[in-house]
Amino acid sequence: AEKFGAERVSDTITEVSLEGEVKVLKSAKAEYQARNVIIATGAHSRPIGCKGEAEFTGKGVSFCAACDANFFEDFEVYVVGGGDSAVEEAMYLTKFARKVTIIHRRDELRAAKSIQEKAFKNEKLHFMWDTVVEEVGGDGILSEMTVKNVKTGELTKIVADEDDGMFGVFGFIGTLPNSKIYEGTGLEMDERGYIPTDADMHTNIPGVFAAGDIRVKSLRQVVTAAADGAIAATQAEKYINELK
Repeated sequence: AEKFGAERVSDTITEVSLEGEVKVLKSAKAEYQARNVIIATGAHSRPIGCKGEAEFTGKGVSFCAACDANFFEDFEVYVVGGGDSAVEEAMYLTKFARKVTIIHRRDELRAAKSIQEKAFKNEKLHFMWDTVVEEVGGDGILSEMTVKNVKTGELTKIVADEDDGMFGVFGFIGTLPNSKIYEGTGLEMDERGYIPTDADMHTNIPGVFAAGDIRVKSLRQVVTAAADGAIAATQAEKYINELK
């Protein structure tokens, strides 16, 4: 990229103006102007919302089964959530962990019936209903967790098997788009804050494209984000050439 003259800047944009031929991006220290902008600010996993979560992320708490499942081979694992992705990821984790328990705040899953049927047939999959995680802890690595029954208010402390010394907690309660900065700019977003585009990554504003997890899409993975980026870059070049 540098060979072809691309300039890389590390900055935090705090304000954007996307209408008009020249787009303006502002930070605390600079102002950037461009004829087109590719938005690739992504999305982040919705936090579990329990005490100690940030401290133990990467030390037993995870949000990606495909990334971290192999670290928990023959260990016990807990999955927080009850939707399609939570149940599918829990079933994936049963290929590695010796026991997987789904912790769900309701008394029934929200996942599709076909997915539920597969889950209930999986002997390594267990369920903890009407329950939320209150706190996670341990001595540098996740080894204990306090959960609460939302109907009775009863607190239960779960401690890792003595031989294991740890267990895993995976959060799958959805993702949140990093799109707050675009509110009020005229950029179209859905009710959750994701940006709809056409197949060529065009947003509703000419010269503004979106790529990756920030888009309204069915699959959020690196491979689809990279494809979006390639399409957006090509379309941005075409847009510039048409302005000349």
